[in-house]
Amino acid sequence: MGNIEELVEILSEEAKPLKAAPHPFSLSAKWTVYAAIYLAASLAISGVRPDLNGKLHDFWFDAEIASLLLVFASTVLSASLLSFPDLHQMRRTAMAPIAAFALFLIVLFLSWRADLPPSPLPVHSYQCTISITLVSLVPAVWTFISMRKFASTHFHLAGAIALLSAFSVGAIWLRLEEINNSVVHVLEWHYLPMLAIAFLGWSLGRPLLKW
Repeated sequence: MGNIEELVEILSEEAKPLKAAPHPFSLSAKWTVYAAIYLAASLAISGVRPDLNGKLHDFWFDAEIASLLLVFASTVLSASLLSFPDLHQMRRTAMAPIAAFALFLIVLFLSWRADLPPSPLPVHSYQCTISITLVSLVPAVWTFISMRKFASTHFHLAGAIALLSAFSVGAIWLRLEEINNSVVHVLEWHYLPMLAIAFLGWSLGRPLLKW
């Protein structure tokens, strides 16, 4: 009996205290700060669109950016909750991107209806999707690396939400950088690819987040 007690005492002395996991709100706030710094740095390098001051007085452009920011905020919060096996008992909050994307789609639809006569299409097309994807790589990497430190049991959904969050950062960057007023072009080459990105994240979730 004495040997067992001695062994327990030795093991307890050797055990290192575990660092408490951050609250999902703190985690999402940290990712948001990273994204804001990254977005500011990206715009400082690329420059903003010359007509940005004028566009900020365009109601539908403002509504699009605001709803896109809401998409980012909801997905980054959802990703932080999905990093934990029990979602911190906030399942409804984890599903917030559904409402955010619904509002985003409504804004885009109304913006398309208000674009009369339709603005001319830019000369480029798929280059926008590539640009957004490249800018999204950095936030995608740090999000997945951070999420791997926890114990997500919702691999597929967590992967899809993580990539959508990163892609929305790239989408915000391009709308503030590119001179383009065509809603049709934005729908086709900026936002429709989100479906493919979500599927890719769904596929990557298990291999990248399984613990």
